[in-house]
Amino acid sequence: MAHTHARSRRGGRNTVTAVYYEGSGRFSVGESEIRPPGAGEVRLDVAFCGVCGTDVHIAHGHMDHRVRVPQVIGHEMSGTVAEVGLGVDGYEVGDPVVVRPLDTRAETPADKGFSHICRGLKFLGIDTPGAFQNSWTVPAFTLHRLPPTVDLRLAALVEPLAVACHDVRRGEVVADESVVVIGGGPIGLLVGLVARAQAADVMLSEVSCFRRGLAAGLGLDVIDPTAEDPEAAILERTGNAGADVVFEVSGSAAGADVMTRLASIRGRLVIVAIFPEPQPVRLFDFFWKELRMLGARVYEPEDYERAIDLLAAGALPLERLISAVEPLERLPSVFEDLDDDATAMKILIDCRT
Repeated sequence: MAHTHARSRRGGRNTVTAVYYEGSGRFSVGESEIRPPGAGEVRLDVAFCGVCGTDVHIAHGHMDHRVRVPQVIGHEMSGTVAEVGLGVDGYEVGDPVVVRPLDTRAETPADKGFSHICRGLKFLGIDTPGAFQNSWTVPAFTLHRLPPTVDLRLAALVEPLAVACHDVRRGEVVADESVVVIGGGPIGLLVGLVARAQAADVMLSEVSCFRRGLAAGLGLDVIDPTAEDPEAAILERTGNAGADVVFEVSGSAAGADVMTRLASIRGRLVIVAIFPEPQPVRLFDFFWKELRMLGARVYEPEDYERAIDLLAAGALPLERLISAVEPLERLPSVFEDLDDDATAMKILIDCRT
């Protein structure tokens, strides 16, 4: 079923391929008319877009209260500038870019200047149309320029990498500190890699045999919490001190329970995972060890710049996180396949025509 919106012409064409979320976990492949950029906007030719855990939640119908159907979703993108709207300086057609998908225009003084978590925040690809299409028109202030030599396929990982950069920055990780990451999914692995790039000593706890193997192959010190006591393992590795920083990325009750036990005296806990329901936390440990807990949500501009710098420097083995690259038309099937694939890490969608 095709859905069209007012858009301009693109190289003799006025429609592009798009994948629409239809609600109740259903997707369709259709067409969308190209929308020319208005004042302060830029139209992009989308190259690649990663499938995010949030997209999977949408695919399961868990965010139908928020996504206005039919709607294109997707936000972990890379691409090039196709058209520049009035009043936009600094970008030319062909420039490689990524999008920081946060519309912060509803920020108020009550938000205290933290635009990325302002009360009226709109997330592009969730609250507004996203990048699972050939052409995407966005506010120019969301763009970050890429070095011209960067592989656009790898650049689609900048958004989740920026999440990890924000998490590590919130945790105030410095060289030679001991870090534990609970959970070895895409974000957990990236947090571990970014912390290691800060010269921290990183340990990762993960229940999945496949994910442990991948993490070990990336050079991370891996703990199997199903086979050994995580607290004893961390104490042994840290000279009985515990970890300076613990990142909870699993979103599990077990992770929330164990995180305080793994932390050192005056350790920091960074809550990265989303816990929709209240979880028991060992508050006695906060008192006894004078712990500090921090939230970490999305990213700020400097986190994107840090992620781009790491990408451009080839500092991280990002290639090994890519499980597959699929054509745009296969996206509905990709979501179905993910339900049965415990080994998928990061699926990229090729959105080029």
